[in-house]
Amino acid sequence: MFKIFIIEDDRGLVALLQDYLHKFGYETQAVEQFEQVRQQFEAFAPHLVLLDVNLPKYDGYYWCRQIRGISTCPILFLSARDGKMDQVMALENGADDYITKPFDYEIAMAKIKSQLRRAYGTYAGSNNERSLSVGGMTLDVERLSLTRGETKIDLSHTEAKILDELMKKSGILVTRDRLLEKIWDDQAFVDENTLNVYVTRVRKKLAALGITDGLQTVRGQGYRLYPNWEDEE
Repeated sequence: MFKIFIIEDDRGLVALLQDYLHKFGYETQAVEQFEQVRQQFEAFAPHLVLLDVNLPKYDGYYWCRQIRGISTCPILFLSARDGKMDQVMALENGADDYITKPFDYEIAMAKIKSQLRRAYGTYAGSNNERSLSVGGMTLDVERLSLTRGETKIDLSHTEAKILDELMKKSGILVTRDRLLEKIWDDQAFVDENTLNVYVTRVRKKLAALGITDGLQTVRGQGYRLYPNWEDEE
């Protein structure tokens, strides 16, 4: 049974979410003490987190960063804030998706199921040790890590999905549509800007490995991972 952790201070909404999630067989736990979110998260060990932005004491972005320091489980924001920058900040702080209140419960459930499938189910890969190497850089798809030489960095699920597709087709154009199809089950739910945010985050992760121009943008079409960093060694 998948366990879902709810970080939301609207008790009415929490009750509705729990009733809905229980109908689909999920186990849930809602935060009771907002000063101890991390401790409650670690004790419950959930498979997925639903997280509001406006919370007592610290906001959702803060708690998203705290959780990302100890877990790669999917995190979905549920927030009444509908601005572009709010969604960008959520993704930049480690979220996997952002749902604006008021939301359609069926769409929210579809996104929850989609994240769980990618993280733990049929889309998570059949080989538990699958990895991919290009130009001396190795992606561990299951452990969500990227290594070059002695340097190793952690990735989010979505960042790993993007790099997986780009590295499998190293040197070849990967269209934006292909990346959207690869990452999300239904493109209708995705803002084009969301992909831009994730590509920016992937570039930052590559830069942390000393790769500054390996991910090239093909204007109006997509992206290409070109292993030119091998020539610099």
